[in-house]
Amino acid sequence: MVFCTPRYLVPFHPKRVPHFFTDVLIVGSGLAGLRAALAVDPALSTLVITKDSLIESNSTYAQGGIAAVLSPDDNFDSHVRDTLAAGGSLCHRDIVELVVREAPIRIEELVAWGTRFDRSGSAIALGREGGHEHERIAHALGDATGKEVMRAISAAVEARPNITVWDRTFTIDLLTHEGVCRGALVWNPQHGRTFVWAKQTLLCTGGAGQLYRETTNPSVATGDGIALAYRAGAEVRDLEFVQFHPTVLYIAGGSRSLISEATRGEGAWLVDRRGHRFMFDYDPRGELAPRDVVSLAIVSQMEKTKHPNVYLDMTHLEPQRVLERFPGIAAVCREFNIDITRERIPVRPGAHYMMGGVVVDREGRTTVPRLWAAGETASTGLHGANRLASNSLLEALVFGAHAGEGASREAAQISDQYAAVPIEYTPPPSPTEPLNLADIRNSLQSLMWRSVGVLRNADGLSEALENIQHWCRYVLQRQFKDPSGWELQNMLCVARLMIKGALAREESRGSHCRTDFPDTDDERWNKHTVFRREDECREAGSSRPAA
Repeated sequence: MVFCTPRYLVPFHPKRVPHFFTDVLIVGSGLAGLRAALAVDPALSTLVITKDSLIESNSTYAQGGIAAVLSPDDNFDSHVRDTLAAGGSLCHRDIVELVVREAPIRIEELVAWGTRFDRSGSAIALGREGGHEHERIAHALGDATGKEVMRAISAAVEARPNITVWDRTFTIDLLTHEGVCRGALVWNPQHGRTFVWAKQTLLCTGGAGQLYRETTNPSVATGDGIALAYRAGAEVRDLEFVQFHPTVLYIAGGSRSLISEATRGEGAWLVDRRGHRFMFDYDPRGELAPRDVVSLAIVSQMEKTKHPNVYLDMTHLEPQRVLERFPGIAAVCREFNIDITRERIPVRPGAHYMMGGVVVDREGRTTVPRLWAAGETASTGLHGANRLASNSLLEALVFGAHAGEGASREAAQISDQYAAVPIEYTPPPSPTEPLNLADIRNSLQSLMWRSVGVLRNADGLSEALENIQHWCRYVLQRQFKDPSGWELQNMLCVARLMIKGALAREESRGSHCRTDFPDTDDERWNKHTVFRREDECREAGSSRPAA
């Protein structure tokens, strides 16, 4: 039975909903969204909408840092090579070179806005992480880079009189008329639903780690932007490429806290339950191999030793240096009576980052006119099949700036006399039987972890797709009244596309590992998987050559 995703999640009529007008609408307040807001001309009105607080996003929880060529011992060509090598032949070289060459400029901007990077003398201190040839990771507060960067950039946003922030506001759907994005339908507890009309709209809503039972992502990472764009007609691609961070704290009852890649850059070892340092059994780079290699090695070693985790060992490192460099990790582990200078940290992989997303060009334009995307929501061509460590905040800065500048430029060309357009939506009556949304969400997360995790095969993927399509048929046909239902609908939409991409890609490449197709097949699959809602009723996806 063919399933078609509904265009809108709720019924609406313009005469029954209040209206708000802005030049530029930005959905999402992570690093990409706030950098985009700062790129908009101060003469234009900018509205930032976030479903939680201003700084609650994946960006805030980033530990490692931002990759940038800042040392005379480093060079752009090396950073480009490292990024391409990690990306499994699916990176777009022109995009990689663009981002790498802009990196020092974006770091300078952050310093100007008050970001307190760690220093070595007068210079920014640089660390090294897996997959990098040189030390080039700028970090702050030891292992709290994201928190410090977001503190500085949110203060810069709050100082701009043209920028308004609506927090605790959920974006239900993008509004389109004649194929053009006109803004969004949003909701908050105080005012209910509102039409926000915008000359240009940017999606910066982050990733979708909450699709998985084990994830480093906060609760807000439910794939909203990808689902919004897909329902609005935009192309999405490469959703099968989910990065599983190799080292996530694994303690029963504890949060799945990220244990930064920078620990291995400083010399930490990965050992199994017997104390065997196993990474060199899998890759000559050892603990400094790219993330996809390390995650697969950990899963393989867990299977070999019949143990639910491995261990990160820093006990051989100088204790004071460990505590100074990783105060946040030390504090989290201390809550579970683990002294990281004397004891090993139990870790295993967890869902961390989406390489795929909404297709954009080098300026951040999607395939829908007047709609832009940046950050983890977007598929820019930078990461390919596997993201290089500490390139994510960098991409958010570069493409946040590009998308904000582009949207600002094009918004300025549209008359202030633009008006609301006659959009209304009246779906069939919604089923009335109550649903246990938490149960469906938990079942989805367990299913995705079991069948669409680090290791995949056709049987598991087919079973997962069958289950999710069954849930879609009755969950996506309902009209909910608050974000708990809309988030679940978005999660199901993204999960379904992710599995379809994983089933179609009959090879292993980067973070996508098929046990039934263990080899990389460049002849058939050195290309992108692309999905559009308009193709859905024909059950069609397509593929595009990699650049």
